Amino acid sequence: MMKEIYLRELSIADVETLNEWRNTKKTVDYLGANFRYVDIGIDKKWFENYQNNRVNNVRLAICCQETNKLLGAVYLLNIDWLNRNTEFAIWLGDESSRGQGVGKRATTLVLEHAFLDLNLHKVYLTVSENNQAAIGLYNKVGFKKEGTLMDAVYKNGRYTNMILMAIIKKSN
Repeated sequence: MMKEIYLRELSIADVETLNEWRNTKKTVDYLGANFRYVDIGIDKKWFENYQNNRVNNVRLAICCQETNKLLGAVYLLNIDWLNRNTEFAIWLGDESSRGQGVGKRATTLVLEHAFLDLNLHKVYLTVSENNQAAIGLYNKVGFKKEGTLMDAVYKNGRYTNMILMAIIKKSN
């Protein structure tokens, strides 16, 4: 049974958990980012920087409805208000939430926010070609492949291609 979730803006209280996840190689391996050890002080500064630049970024916590536990985070980054597009990113740091429909529900909720509340037109993302679960999820919710970035990320001793995908707001 899927966990019921809700989204809320990240808070300073989430930084410690996010930092634990960032320092878990297995979790970072699912992401487009490279693994690096990150000190809690760096993540606190990262959060402070986000707080000072919220106008072009939305960073939301994915939380369990029943327990309020932080399960992951979903982001709309580098919002271009003129061209009405943004970069999407998601990660589930709570391993027990993976494969439970949490990512799909969080993606659907943030796309609704992007299109209906923020009046954005296009949401794009990059995903490792090795992350078939994420690619499947993105296809299910309506993202389309726009291209491939060859040898874009060096992870685990080799280069990996990144798939560029996007979804455009449906016209009424």
